[in-house]
Amino acid sequence: MCGIAGLVYKNKTLVKEETLKKMTDKMSHRGPDAEGFFAHENLGLGHRRLSVIDTSNSANQPFHMEDQHVLVFNGAIYNYIEIKEDLIKRGYTFETHSDTEVLIKAYDCWGEECVKKFNGMWAFAIFDAKKNKLFCSRDRFGIKPFYYFSDKDKFIFASEIKPILEVEKINQVNLQVLLQFIAVNLTEQTNETFFQGINKLQASHNLIYDLTDNTYYIYRYYDIEFNEKISKLTLEDSVRLFDKELERSVKIRLRSDVKIGSALSGGLDSSFMALKVSKIYKKQKKEKFNVVSVGSKDPKNDESYYSKMVSEHLNLNQDLIYPSRKEFREKIIDVIISQEEPFGGLSIYMQNFLMEEANKLNIKVLLDGQGADEILLGYSRYTAAYLRNHSFIKNLKFLLSVPGHYDISIFKGILYYLYFSVFFVRKIRIIFRAKNIKSVYRKQIDFTLMKNLTNSYGNIFKMQRTEIFWSQIPELLRFEDKNSMAFGVETRLPFLDYKFVETCLSINSNFKIYDGWSKYILRKNMDGILPDEVTWRKRKIGFDAPADKWWPYSGEILDTINQSKILHKLYSKKIKKIKNREMQWKLYNIAIWEKIFDMKL
Repeated sequence: MCGIAGLVYKNKTLVKEETLKKMTDKMSHRGPDAEGFFAHENLGLGHRRLSVIDTSNSANQPFHMEDQHVLVFNGAIYNYIEIKEDLIKRGYTFETHSDTEVLIKAYDCWGEECVKKFNGMWAFAIFDAKKNKLFCSRDRFGIKPFYYFSDKDKFIFASEIKPILEVEKINQVNLQVLLQFIAVNLTEQTNETFFQGINKLQASHNLIYDLTDNTYYIYRYYDIEFNEKISKLTLEDSVRLFDKELERSVKIRLRSDVKIGSALSGGLDSSFMALKVSKIYKKQKKEKFNVVSVGSKDPKNDESYYSKMVSEHLNLNQDLIYPSRKEFREKIIDVIISQEEPFGGLSIYMQNFLMEEANKLNIKVLLDGQGADEILLGYSRYTAAYLRNHSFIKNLKFLLSVPGHYDISIFKGILYYLYFSVFFVRKIRIIFRAKNIKSVYRKQIDFTLMKNLTNSYGNIFKMQRTEIFWSQIPELLRFEDKNSMAFGVETRLPFLDYKFVETCLSINSNFKIYDGWSKYILRKNMDGILPDEVTWRKRKIGFDAPADKWWPYSGEILDTINQSKILHKLYSKKIKKIKNREMQWKLYNIAIWEKIFDMKL
């Protein structure tokens, strides 16, 4: 796992190594083990390395393949061993044991089609000297970031926004992204960022930059296909297939030359993943597996009871921490800086504490359960999709079972249906949330993606695909990448293995929500192995922050919000009171972010 950066001067100005170093220094946390640079006329590439596979210097980057290709790569190709074997049969030789060398030679062999052979996470750029072009790519679900900026003079890219700001001073807020964040609760639905002019290469896309005429184009190389054969499997066969595919995904993500661990909240996803890893470790007669957990000092959102239960049951080596209000206060600014863009809640800090603890334990690779809720219909809002796709009798039976298994009332289940699957209702709610924003700005709110997302609830496969590529997963992955890399930790996400995702999205949806139980096929694989208290628990918490204890409402919060020039320009009057805690944080976050990055509307 690493940080990459690149710069092309379109007016043929020579790139200086010191410029590249300024860029990579801004993300030294992503790669504390090594740095490297490549400057060729008006093109420059920079790299910071976190050594995970083949920790020797021979795998440092930029990585050269003779005088033909130069690569800067952030990520991990999990199936590099299998690809390497294929390439050896085709006559290629290797000097390292790294996935980096496999990637560059896979490109040499298959060209742009090489990405279709990779199972992993990546953001990379290859300078192809023969074709005088840059081949840039981002993994299927956008686990690894790729930001870029282009104007008449230069093209810049990097793993983070801050390196781009070292070359191009940008402080203009992207109004539409800001409005979506405040009113619609979405930030990642397009290729734009909060910084006007800085974009991101979206998941499953390649970018080809022609260095001869300084033009580029972007195209999609992957989409999720629905497998009719899998959808017709029985419940028993679906449960077995789910288990088999996740075990394969976990196994391949345990390939590492450094210490590895897993995040354990005590919820279903992380508990099942810990179960799978512990089984693999026992078979291989390895030492105890390491898990890292974060507890809350507020009992109403503390899951440490469950994480301790799972850890003791599986005989894991657990490290459990309870962050204090003082520690949170000390982190407020640092996390906003590392996240680079505003975010919606304090749970980001819980994740940040977990990554810091993993770093203290010298865990460089951490498995995490991101993606399970989206592919297994784990959120209570998915009751709306279920109701839209079933008959009246089935819906009545489902609603009667909802209070026991989804931890929401029948009335709330009906409200979810109205809000998440009826666009008019959702639009009214969004307009109400933005009621104090000046009319000139409120009228500019784009409802396109929200309308598409709402309409997708009529087809569960379509809805899951939308959430994975645009509305849900991209935002969670942004938080995860920034939090983990702030401490030089590489997170690996078994639930987002593309083959596993394809399998799960094709499994009959009636087996994901079954007899009122969410994530039923996952629970069935845990049943009888983990304690029933964990397997059949109703309430979902996750790494929820004790917001009332950490961040009680105060005049200081309101003063900070009202001192924001952006919010003063956006809102029709001075903000005197905000009842909604989530909205309080959003506006406070914007105000702090504005100061840090000197942003203007």
